Amino acid sequence: MGDDSKNISSGAVRAIGSYAAVGDSFTEGVGDPGRDGAYIGWADRLAVLLSDQRAEGEFRYANLAVRGRLLDQIVGEQVPRAKELAPELVTFCAGGNDILRPGSDPDDVAERYEAAVADLRESVGTVLLCTGFDTRGMPVLKHLRGKIATYTAHVRAIADRHGCPVLDLWSLKSVQDRRAWSDDRLHLSADGHTRVALRAGQVLGLQVPADPDQPWPPEAERSAADARRDNIHWAREHLVPWIGRRLRGESSGDHVEPKRPDLLPL
Repeated sequence: MGDDSKNISSGAVRAIGSYAAVGDSFTEGVGDPGRDGAYIGWADRLAVLLSDQRAEGEFRYANLAVRGRLLDQIVGEQVPRAKELAPELVTFCAGGNDILRPGSDPDDVAERYEAAVADLRESVGTVLLCTGFDTRGMPVLKHLRGKIATYTAHVRAIADRHGCPVLDLWSLKSVQDRRAWSDDRLHLSADGHTRVALRAGQVLGLQVPADPDQPWPPEAERSAADARRDNIHWAREHLVPWIGRRLRGESSGDHVEPKRPDLLPL
């Protein structure tokens, strides 16, 4: 098997013919709703960019991601299916929900993550890995910044060891703007997902239609009262239910199936 990631890093663009996305809510596209009620998200948007490199009907795409999934669930449910589909590209973004759990050890999560990467690399030409976001300005998650940074460092090291390109979300400064995030402040907005897709396209050597780190347009300054009102609404509508699900051992992905389980033409 050739090392396709080396071709990507050297600037040689190969028109990828098939792509499977593996992961949790981030890859499913939560926060970026489509007209039919299903989520779109960065992976779907990346698939469109990739399909534009091929003749009509020649590109196939599957999205196996399900919201709320922990790493071991992704490895048990999605990785075998991705290997069975044998696409030319897999994006593997996992472990974030594990890191958010109290008492979780990023070193242990990274060890299990690397085993899955090694498994995928045996049957998939290119496996693109995703780091964590820099959460320094995010409510609740800013307190986990150290754990997320540690896991991000592991992901980069794993990518080096296995010859994988990296979608470095930590360095994508544009998603640190609040407009990159949906109302729940845990998932990207449509604009945030779009910027991530553009960056992923760049990592894969594509000529993308816009700069993912371009500045946001000026925004009217919010008063302290507006910010306080927004925070109260967010805590009531999103934070409290999120905490409640964790206390009850529930997941937002319970009874949810992958939205695109087969490699189909776009």
